[in-house]
Amino acid sequence: MNTITIIAAIANNNALGKNNDLIWHLPADLKRFKKVTSEHHILMGRNTFESIGKPLPNRTTVIITRNKNYKVEGCIVVDSIEKAIEVAKEDKHIFIIGGAQIYKQAMASDLVDRLDITKVHHAFEADVFFPEIDTEIWQEISREDFSADEKNKYNYSFICYKKRN
Repeated sequence: MNTITIIAAIANNNALGKNNDLIWHLPADLKRFKKVTSEHHILMGRNTFESIGKPLPNRTTVIITRNKNYKVEGCIVVDSIEKAIEVAKEDKHIFIIGGAQIYKQAMASDLVDRLDITKVHHAFEADVFFPEIDTEIWQEISREDFSADEKNKYNYSFICYKKRN
């Protein structure tokens, strides 16, 4: 049985990014992302992959795009979230890492079990946003709060949610 987790860093106003890039730099979040997703399949849309620019080490990169001719060496390319999950089915823990359209599709489906959210306690100007987390559907199961420091400019929290039964 797989666990499918959406992992995202979002601002207080649900901002994700602007101009196909991250708005903030939180080394603690990047370190945690690497630790949590290493050795697993990471599913993402084409724009997210192109903003990263290459397959991430120690992970299997699955790119979701409607472009039938899209190919990237070292990555698996499919045309739907369902197909992405199918190619990753041997992995016990699959991560959906973005972007906004993929998050929206995944949240609207019944495919996702958990949300692993880094909440950046600041509002940002953005052009892509994370869907609202409906607390009737999602139950917070853990939270770690952190204050800004010399490396991390903003207060932030690591929050995990699971789908209510």
